[in-house]
Amino acid sequence: MIKRVSIGLLVLALSTSCVSKKIYNDLESKFTDLKKENRSLADENADLLKAKNQLELDRDGLKTDLSKSKAELDKLKADYAVAQNKFKVLQDSYAALEKNSGDALQSNMKKNRDLLDQLDEKGKALALEQERLSKSAQRLQELEDLIAAKEASMKKLKETLSKALNSFEGKGLTVEQKNGKVYVSMENKLLFNSGSWAVGSEGKKAVIEVGKVLGDNPDISVLIEGHTDDDAFTASGPIADNWDLSTKRATAIVAILSENKKINKQNLTAAGRGEFSPLASNSTVDGKAKNRRIEIILTPRLDEIAEMLNEIN
Repeated sequence: MIKRVSIGLLVLALSTSCVSKKIYNDLESKFTDLKKENRSLADENADLLKAKNQLELDRDGLKTDLSKSKAELDKLKADYAVAQNKFKVLQDSYAALEKNSGDALQSNMKKNRDLLDQLDEKGKALALEQERLSKSAQRLQELEDLIAAKEASMKKLKETLSKALNSFEGKGLTVEQKNGKVYVSMENKLLFNSGSWAVGSEGKKAVIEVGKVLGDNPDISVLIEGHTDDDAFTASGPIADNWDLSTKRATAIVAILSENKKINKQNLTAAGRGEFSPLASNSTVDGKAKNRRIEIILTPRLDEIAEMLNEIN
């Protein structure tokens, strides 16, 4: 009640003071700009996810091409064996025809030379195909090793986070690995009071622990998503709706992580999802509680994999 009265007095003060109103308008303008930037970053993150999926499709395509190349190589080897047999037959014929003279001998000699030329071309084609296939197989193995290393790195990161956040188990915090990423999910009961975006002391401790782990993993991209249930936002103040609230909550988490000097700020992205990405049904109290959350999504950098795919293509 005291907090609401204070907010009311603040709004009254803003409405009766020209200087305070200008500051408020400036802040509101900056917040609008931040929302635009947040939506742009969310689109960029979606593009990155799409690019990752495309990279995985390209990798699968390479495997298919490798299988086709192996089949073509087997066919070339078979053709080469048939040509060798024909050549042997012609050699025998040539030996017999050497006893003869005239046009028959010249004709067989020409056929023999043509066959030798064909055999030489097939041998060169086979050598080139073997070299190309060997290089493709080597690059594919390197790509698979790199992807496996990324997966192992994310598994280790998940284990490190689980250990660091063990004391918050049962308080609305979970850590899981899926789709090549690590998800740290914190329910609002750990972080915020209803309608507020100020992080409580217990929730701040959890975010700081996450920040310590991220500080030791500077190459991880970090997306902080704010989520709400589908109850309409009704409190007074600068928040328009659930989307605004979820965005400010995500930004509040970014602010705490940014206090850690070891974290690369360029890797941090804040996004508000409002009520549009629920984990459970909003028809129950438990479902609403699960949907009111902050998700910290950790993604490995895919630059090396993209470069390797470009080299193979």
